[in-house]
Amino acid sequence: MSLTLRTISREQHLAYIQSLPAASHMQVPAWADVKAEWRSENLGWFDDRTGELVGVGLVLYRQLPKIKRYLAYLPEGPVINWFAPNLDDWIQPMLAHLKRQGAFSVKMGPPVIIRRWNADTIKKGIQNPDVKRLRDMEADFIEPRAFEVADKLRRMGWQQGEDGGAGFGDVQPRYVFQVPLANRSLEEVHKNFNQLWRRNIKKAEKAGVEVVQGGYHDLEEWQRLYEITAVRDHFRPRPLSYFQRMWTALNTEDPNRMRLYFARHNGVNLAAATMLIVGGHVWYSYGASDNIGREVRPSNAMQWRMLRDAYALGATVYDLRGISDTLDESDHLFGLIQFKVGTGGQAAEYLGEWDFPLNKLLHKALDIYMSRR
Repeated sequence: MSLTLRTISREQHLAYIQSLPAASHMQVPAWADVKAEWRSENLGWFDDRTGELVGVGLVLYRQLPKIKRYLAYLPEGPVINWFAPNLDDWIQPMLAHLKRQGAFSVKMGPPVIIRRWNADTIKKGIQNPDVKRLRDMEADFIEPRAFEVADKLRRMGWQQGEDGGAGFGDVQPRYVFQVPLANRSLEEVHKNFNQLWRRNIKKAEKAGVEVVQGGYHDLEEWQRLYEITAVRDHFRPRPLSYFQRMWTALNTEDPNRMRLYFARHNGVNLAAATMLIVGGHVWYSYGASDNIGREVRPSNAMQWRMLRDAYALGATVYDLRGISDTLDESDHLFGLIQFKVGTGGQAAEYLGEWDFPLNKLLHKALDIYMSRR
């Protein structure tokens, strides 16, 4: 198949995304409005024979200080046929185009999963003192074509990014935790939760925890809980304006793109979460909780409600987003995988982010600049 790449309209881009079973929320046109500090462009690949649009990419451009050169970033994209035998014919025109646009370096995150580990395998790994990381265990599923993609990219001159990621904007997590929903009943999904999760869901029900959906006007209450969480977990919170922009941009594009949930007890909000929806893929995106009321298990109740809602939407996967690959109980990031593994889902490893230095000197300068921050 011979291909032509050119800039497309947001409408064309969105129509293509809507024709797919799913795509990353970072590749919908409205994500450019969320990332307002970046310049953006919508790219389209066309089949020369039929003139049909066969792939899209949202590119975000960040200018280097003082000079008109850009880092071009395709978060969790582009949305193309990654397993195409002629991957070169997809990627090379993109690099040529981005170079003409003034890019000195390109960063992308192929939405390709290499390995998956089931919850039971992970539990065994946690109990085994010789296992420190997910990769120390044999995966339950391996995608051989993903290794071919990695080989092709290396041969083209792409460099695999560090697991830490870009330092610019949101970094695509290398490891995520997902609950598959396709061809399963809700009873099956619930049965797969571990005992602690099932007990906590029951505890919340007994205590009268209710889970409700909020709207734009509730984002200030979300922010209150989120900032409490930031202090407790030692991270820098995003400002309220970020979530307001996210809500407005995503829900203007599709009224069901972003949702907000609260778990409350006796009229007091104890936990909150944002949820993103693109086709059959649903993400739990940000979570927050108060320091009080933890004994009534609001977070478990909220996740169970969100999962049920995802199921009702016909989702094929409920994605709990990033985890670390550590299975070492003394690691401060271990709690994250421990909480998520209780849902009985799977840890998935993506190909990670890849860099292509179009100008080696500026690329190196950026690396040095980022490492000093």
